[in-house]
Amino acid sequence: MGSEHAVLARLDRVRKHYGAVEALAGVDLKVRGGEMLALLGPNGAGKSTAIGLLLGLESPDAGAASLFGEPPHELQARRRVGVMLQSAGIPDTLKVSELLDLTRSYYPNPRSVADCVALAGLDGLLPRRYTKLSGGQQRRVQFALALCGRPQLLFLDEPTTGMDIEARQTLWRAIRELVAEGCGVLLTTHYLEEAEALADRVAVLNRGRIVAEGSVHEIRAHVGQRRIRCTSALPAEWVSAWPHVLDARRDGERLEVIADAAEPVVRRLLAEDAELAELEVQRAGLAEAFLELTRDSIKHDDIKEAA
Repeated sequence: MGSEHAVLARLDRVRKHYGAVEALAGVDLKVRGGEMLALLGPNGAGKSTAIGLLLGLESPDAGAASLFGEPPHELQARRRVGVMLQSAGIPDTLKVSELLDLTRSYYPNPRSVADCVALAGLDGLLPRRYTKLSGGQQRRVQFALALCGRPQLLFLDEPTTGMDIEARQTLWRAIRELVAEGCGVLLTTHYLEEAEALADRVAVLNRGRIVAEGSVHEIRAHVGQRRIRCTSALPAEWVSAWPHVLDARRDGERLEVIADAAEPVVRRLLAEDAELAELEVQRAGLAEAFLELTRDSIKHDDIKEAA
């Protein structure tokens, strides 16, 4: 295994309690160089606790956390990490250019301002005060600040919240470029389309335990559902009542059906609508697998479509 796939961060049988609540119950987790790991889970699953332990912001009650083979609170380990958390704590009266200059001053070999601007899509924002930016623009600035020290490991906690489609695509391109250069990335997101598009590996955390881990394809294989798409005039309400159909909905002329067995549903669709066209059958996506794996604790707002 090449050095770019070395383990950069690790949780080893970690347990963490907050009073009577067990936030993590013997979790093993590895983040390697040159890959993105998406850590997914419903609210309260333990994702923030796992990140806090890896960053040295908290200590485990049992087990061990490490960064680059060292305790996470060691300065030498922290200097090799870039962090973009949901609560940033940034001095919001400074201009974007001043924030970049300040953050770059903490590192002996910082990334250039031009590179930070290009990677995060900050064109035109340098002279503006942070407090005057929109939520999505502030997230882009936070991403740029996380890159200033040329990190070997990047923690991204809900990075695209509040971003429009163009800004999200810019950030996705930057993440792919960083991973290709050997950077390791730990991503948490409720936008499962984002995880499906970016992740090399996925770990699903539920009630403090890893309930599934593997490639996106391997996680999707946890459910036998199929997604059927076609152009059809059949009413979705009628199709949803058929045997083997779990859900049916319309998007304009397109009909989308989630089924636990594709063949009988496809045969009936073709029999009921002679004009049916553009038929596609796919394995259910990461969203359906996530719902199945976390069914005992999922809430409606724990999963979002990337828009």
